[in-house]
Amino acid sequence: MSSHFPQVRPRRLRKSESLRTLFQETEFSVNDLVLPIFVEEEVDDYAVIETMPGVLRIPESKLAYEIERYAKAGIRSVMTFGISHHMDATGSDTWKEDGLVARMARICKDTVPEMIVMSDTCFCEYTSHGHCGVLHDHGVDNDATLVNLGRQAVIAAAAGADFIAPSAAMDGQVQAIRSALDEAGFIDTSIMAYSTKFASSLYGPFREAGGSVLQGNRKNYQMNPMNRREAIRESLMDEQEGADALMVKPAGAYLDVISDIRAASRLPLAAYQVSGEYAMIKFAAQAGAIDERKVVRETLGAIKRAGADIILSYFAMDIAENGIDY
Repeated sequence: MSSHFPQVRPRRLRKSESLRTLFQETEFSVNDLVLPIFVEEEVDDYAVIETMPGVLRIPESKLAYEIERYAKAGIRSVMTFGISHHMDATGSDTWKEDGLVARMARICKDTVPEMIVMSDTCFCEYTSHGHCGVLHDHGVDNDATLVNLGRQAVIAAAAGADFIAPSAAMDGQVQAIRSALDEAGFIDTSIMAYSTKFASSLYGPFREAGGSVLQGNRKNYQMNPMNRREAIRESLMDEQEGADALMVKPAGAYLDVISDIRAASRLPLAAYQVSGEYAMIKFAAQAGAIDERKVVRETLGAIKRAGADIILSYFAMDIAENGIDY
């Protein structure tokens, strides 16, 4: 054969489905996924979220039914977000023993004890101003918010939450929460830090889902999307403060950051495929521009390939019920 033709032919390992499967480098399954859910108090019916086709607000009275349904499909973990009808300036409902944060965790664990419950720990859905903490004239007061985050974390842990997941983006929040949990006797309750959370434009549909009343933005405390080195620093700081797992949010636009943090840390690493990522896939599929199933598989595979161990995704239930190629 002429020397002009290649001897090295990578296509040899692609010539059949069996070979492609055998040599596939990255795998993911429903076991890698966490399902974020929205739970609304004091309503009777599910509410459609127009900007997130297929995602519904769950009435609190239906939460036990939904948790059973998720468990039967193979979902092993949920992240709870509450839609509160008891907002105030500080989000004080979150640290009440009978508040929505506590009730969500309690219902989930009472219904399916083996379900891993991650309690989103923040105030944006519980404050009358929509910010993630105590709002003063100069903006969100970091240190006053830390005290309240600790109070909320203890309430969630007492109600049965397996993970406290602080998303408020306050400096020192992991250390404050770890101290509060330990002092209250919850030394075995884990912290999954939203350790690198960007001030992203991809959160828009979530604002509708969570009933946000936010005026302005959160750029003073969430990260600049253009900063890569700072992103690594933020996660490593949370590791030093005692986080049990780290997270990058959003995921798809920040695969480089996921890869960087994976190389810098040995902690478990999560990535959140956020509402805007979900919505773009859904609406593009509805328009006939893409094949939804193939794009979901490709995007989740890319997040896993970049280094994430765990992926939070609104597609989790679709995959659980129908397989990776749902």
